[in-house]
Amino acid sequence: MKKNPALSLVRQIMMEFAEQTGLSPVGRLPRRYLWTDAFAVCNFLELYRLTGDDSYKSLALSLVDQVHETLGRYSEDDMRRGWISGLRPDQGRLHPTAGGLRIGKKMNERGPGEPYDEKMEWGRDGQYYHYLIKWMHALQCVGKATSAEMYYRWAGELAKKVHAGFVFTSAMDDRRYIHWKMSIGLTRPLVPSMGLHDPLEGLIIYSQLQAARSSAPETSSRLDLSHEINELAEICRGLSWETEDPLGIGGLLCNSLQVAHMMVRGSFAQSSLLPALLDSALLGLETYLKRNPLRLPASYRLPFREFGLSIGLHALARLKALIEEEAGVFQESAALLARLDKLLHYRPVGEHIEKIWHEKTNREADTWLEHRAINMVMQATSLMPDGFLQVP
Repeated sequence: MKKNPALSLVRQIMMEFAEQTGLSPVGRLPRRYLWTDAFAVCNFLELYRLTGDDSYKSLALSLVDQVHETLGRYSEDDMRRGWISGLRPDQGRLHPTAGGLRIGKKMNERGPGEPYDEKMEWGRDGQYYHYLIKWMHALQCVGKATSAEMYYRWAGELAKKVHAGFVFTSAMDDRRYIHWKMSIGLTRPLVPSMGLHDPLEGLIIYSQLQAARSSAPETSSRLDLSHEINELAEICRGLSWETEDPLGIGGLLCNSLQVAHMMVRGSFAQSSLLPALLDSALLGLETYLKRNPLRLPASYRLPFREFGLSIGLHALARLKALIEEEAGVFQESAALLARLDKLLHYRPVGEHIEKIWHEKTNREADTWLEHRAINMVMQATSLMPDGFLQVP
């Protein structure tokens, strides 16, 4: 096996993360946060794949259980108790995602009578659509690594509940949209506006889940997501994906790889989406870099958002290899490869991001320390991205 020079560093980062957040050794009150933990699950699985060390797979599975036991229930300082799904303890453990999952913010969610404060809302709990989508991806990755059907089932149950809770029809124009943030019980929107890429990422993940379900005849018909996929495709119609946010740009590049893999497998028919994603990512990247944001001091930058971009840039070489190998699947494959060559020109940007945050002095900035866990895990993903970039 070819030696991976980043392996020892990723091991160190992820074991430090496990200790700091109460995963290993297990803390009385583990600090779980859904976005960070979704990436962490993928990182532990990749460490297991590369080393064959079962302890990393055990950490991934323990993290899944801890997320469900912590974020699938009300927090200790909430007056409410038990599973947020309302299920009895025994049934809650069998269906831990049936009520959705909390974000994991330190402050309780805003009450029904409390006024909205945009700044304070960032620190309050609730449910985020885009975090839940990432957890569905993590569950699929565990299902693939373990060949255990229950992880796909949990992801499907989560998709069903989340879609029913977040998607709504506007009385203004009779169109469907997705609330950005909902209450823990999914009974009221906390932030009603729609995230730019939420319907896109939902469409992709639901399509992956539907394909996995189609290949497993024993899967319950209640997890059929064809209706939800049609609704998300309707929401996506006519939308633009362009963004100047590095995390969003990186997400588009990861989405491109996911779409291409599904096209090769014959489980995604919207062939026009791939070039649109690449064009949006290229335009966004060019616009983002015109401001020279990577020249700013570390104290003015958000590492985890930059790592989102570097992770996406890692997807490009994998996407190019896939299209070259399966050229017959893709319409105008030469044009797609030309787009990729333009994007690959920016690969050194990702290398710069990894290098700048490897420097100890930059990791002493408040922007690193205030979001330490998410920065560490995203750094590890960027250094060893295949665990996250896999398409289950």
